[in-house]
Amino acid sequence: MPLKDVLAATLVMLVWGMNFVVIDRGLVGVPPLVFVAVRFAVVLLALPFVARPRAPLRKVLAVGVFMSLGQFGLLYTALAVGMPPGLASLVLQAQAVVTVALAALVLGERPLRVQLAGVGLGVVGLGVVAVGRGGHVPAVALVLCVLAAVSWATGNVLVRRLGVPGGLGLTVWSALVVPVPLLALACVVDGPAAVGHALTHLSLVNWLSTAYTAVLASLVGYGIWNRLLEHHPASDVAPFTLLVPPVGIATAWLADGEVPTALVVTGGVLLVAGVALVTLGPRWRRRPAAPVEVSAGGSHAVR
Repeated sequence: MPLKDVLAATLVMLVWGMNFVVIDRGLVGVPPLVFVAVRFAVVLLALPFVARPRAPLRKVLAVGVFMSLGQFGLLYTALAVGMPPGLASLVLQAQAVVTVALAALVLGERPLRVQLAGVGLGVVGLGVVAVGRGGHVPAVALVLCVLAAVSWATGNVLVRRLGVPGGLGLTVWSALVVPVPLLALACVVDGPAAVGHALTHLSLVNWLSTAYTAVLASLVGYGIWNRLLEHHPASDVAPFTLLVPPVGIATAWLADGEVPTALVVTGGVLLVAGVALVTLGPRWRRRPAAPVEVSAGGSHAVR
């Protein structure tokens, strides 16, 4: 992969990693479901300029229920009830592990042994994170974040099952299913008065956060990501997502002084290692054997 593409992929990971702190900042004074609805209403402004995925709209919306509405509705609510953004950036990556498990159950896909090892390692890591989250992180916040990862993984499996092309088109067109249902649900949960007040009293911070998440994270981020996937194998591009948790944790530490406990760090390392096995395992399996050279001393060097 050329250096410019490596830098582009790294830039996207920086944007996506910092996204969690930006969301957390923007949630101040706005019910989480309302804030998700506003974000995706802004995403929908790109609808006339982005081609619809080559699939029936009902399939696109079905994916959107889990990948857009469910994932972000649960994630924003988790952050609103006390999930630290750095920890959220880590836990959400469990979606890769859950995707493999769901694909095996729903699609009958047979994961490789290395992927099964990754799933097991990821589950152990998530358990260690749960034990070591510290008293300042409500259990309900952690559960909601895990459910957000499950919702994302379910969307991934639906993309495969329904044959819906992923990418920017899916991000934009699936947003059709987000604003109205979430605003209706927010009216039930928070009350129409609170929803109306939030929509008419959005602060500059709320709008800046929305602009970052909708424009940079969703539109620009996926635009660059899709271009990379068009020009390079997915096995070369996907591993860059492993940079998201470190960026998210570092950003939360610098911005909020969020210092993870030793158990959270241990669990995080295990979880990311599990995701790495799930993501990179197939690539290792397909990689041809490297040529072996014999050095003058008789030892073997693999290039």
